[in-house]
Amino acid sequence: MKIVVIGGSGLIGSKLVAKLREAGHDTLAASPASGVDTLTGEGLAQAVAAARAVVDVSNAPVWSDTAVLEFFQTSTRNILAAEVAAGVNHHVALSVVGTDRLPDSGYFRAKLAQEEAIKAATVPYTIVTSARSSLRRKRSRQPPCPTQSCEQRSSLSSSAASPIRTPTAR
Repeated sequence: MKIVVIGGSGLIGSKLVAKLREAGHDTLAASPASGVDTLTGEGLAQAVAAARAVVDVSNAPVWSDTAVLEFFQTSTRNILAAEVAAGVNHHVALSVVGTDRLPDSGYFRAKLAQEEAIKAATVPYTIVTSARSSLRRKRSRQPPCPTQSCEQRSSLSSSAASPIRTPTAR
């Protein structure tokens, strides 16, 4: 299965790409260095062509309140549009625990805007929230564990991970 990792050359993305390749997936590490620019959309269509899933672990290059908001809104909009055009089956995004609880933080407002854009889109999604090294699935439109039990999958991500629970219906 082809999986595109947006931010695939970064700290988290490079580790994810390695794990996905070890598991036998055809994985593309998409980043500006590989010719994929999520802000302009350059290279996105080619990157997501024939992909079954896209994982967005990108981060804003600048952290001022307006710049980070612009980054997450624009890049998420461009990624989702490319996914729809390519027929991608699932979008996964890495976010932060408590985005809705810290409105004074420009970064958290930007991540919340990213989450809202993902939820409003038509592509089935999973939003994973992170706090330090533990990950838990926050919201999903589709069960994330089609081929493994959820307990098996959560043990792959971190020994400190919370069990991933699959909603029965949306």
